[in-house]
Amino acid sequence: MTTQAARTFDPTRVAHLSGRYAPVTEEVDEVDLRVTGELPADLDGLYLRNGPNPRFSPIGSYLYPIDGDGMLHGVWISEGSARYRNRFVRTPAVLAEEAAGRALWGGLESLITPDAAAVGPALAGTFRDLPDINVVRHGGRLLALAESGCPFRMSPELETLGKETFGGALPAGITAHPKTDPVTGEMAVFCYALEEPFLTWSLLGPDGAVRRGPTPVAGVDEPMMIHDMALTGRFLVLVLAPAFFDIAGAMRGGSLISWRPERGTRMALIPRDGGPVRWVTDEAFWLWHTVNAYDAGPADGSGSGRVVLEYVQWDHLSLGPGGGPNPGGLARAVIDPAAATVRRTLLDDASVEFPRVDDRLIGRRHGQVAVAAETGTLDLPAAEYDAIRWYDTHSPGGGFQEWRAGDLSVGEPVFAPAAGSGPGDGGRGYWLTFATDRAEATSWLLVLSAQDPASGPVARVRIPVRVPLGLHGAWLPTEE
Repeated sequence: MTTQAARTFDPTRVAHLSGRYAPVTEEVDEVDLRVTGELPADLDGLYLRNGPNPRFSPIGSYLYPIDGDGMLHGVWISEGSARYRNRFVRTPAVLAEEAAGRALWGGLESLITPDAAAVGPALAGTFRDLPDINVVRHGGRLLALAESGCPFRMSPELETLGKETFGGALPAGITAHPKTDPVTGEMAVFCYALEEPFLTWSLLGPDGAVRRGPTPVAGVDEPMMIHDMALTGRFLVLVLAPAFFDIAGAMRGGSLISWRPERGTRMALIPRDGGPVRWVTDEAFWLWHTVNAYDAGPADGSGSGRVVLEYVQWDHLSLGPGGGPNPGGLARAVIDPAAATVRRTLLDDASVEFPRVDDRLIGRRHGQVAVAAETGTLDLPAAEYDAIRWYDTHSPGGGFQEWRAGDLSVGEPVFAPAAGSGPGDGGRGYWLTFATDRAEATSWLLVLSAQDPASGPVARVRIPVRVPLGLHGAWLPTEE
């Protein structure tokens, strides 16, 4: 079936298919990358980022950031030098399109799927896999993650090994933002679906084995989009904003997602021991990304203590063109599970996104928070950032440090601990991000000291191809 929107689709008019977001198709290997400044000797590992990058010019529709093939960009750093490699995540759809030399599947809103004559009976009428959002390493597996679906397992050199179902225990997959408890090594995941059960959660052990299989979240009776989650010592924290899937609307040429603010936003605290879900309801707001969450009370499983969640808040969800203004900022929610109440505070109303902390503090009280930010001095396209800010959200008086990137548009900042350092506010380390020069269309990996980030990069690594802006990455220390 082809929707009306698909019949009028023009990829040259899609902002997220042009400029700094434009896809690249060349796969490159290069050693001894050019470095301006000096790479720290105590930085040893792989910086890896995944993001939407259509292999061929899309047909039918393109809904950023959900649509698009995955491409991994990796920079290996050791002993003061760096090498680079990028590879597509080669799903069955990508392989079929490479054989055909053109796109065969439409975007999610177009509902275009190929027939058996084009792709064979196994793929005919199916929707493509989209492991293009994030990348994590857990239990010896390197995983390219989709918005909601099975991840794809990748080799250490970024070759695609195939779909990962965790031994068949998670056949529907997971979402793009699992959270790993740095104390227990346990990874918490969730998955939403268009059919019942609409929302499930699971737990994986440090070895990657599924300890708790898909567990339905009671009280969710419609398909909803939930992009991120948070984790505390006691709870999985899910924010269910009123973003409902509307397949009928998409078939009529409308949006795949229906925003219904009258329904409000619900927050689910899901006990990690499998106890009853605790719900809190508030006025409607949307979040793409959480900062972190932690327990601010007794960790005895009683649920009597508060939960603190920090996140980037938006007043509504908009996807694709025509979303209009969407004010938000860095926010904090203090949730009382016993009283079923929440108190939200806007910590900063600046235009920011892609918040990250030191992953070794996930689920615990954190210190430094890094975000991509707009300075407001330039007329940038939506979701394009020209600065990095660092907040200490728990210091009296608050405030932030900022490094303005000048001619560079920056992506998500990721924390890389210095080799041999421990977690905590005083831990040594660096913030890494890809950045692209708006005038020259060249890309760099920036390395900034966590002790003095506002002074700017201590090293800039020249990347041999342009790295399209968005989305998520990880620092993977060299395993001993």
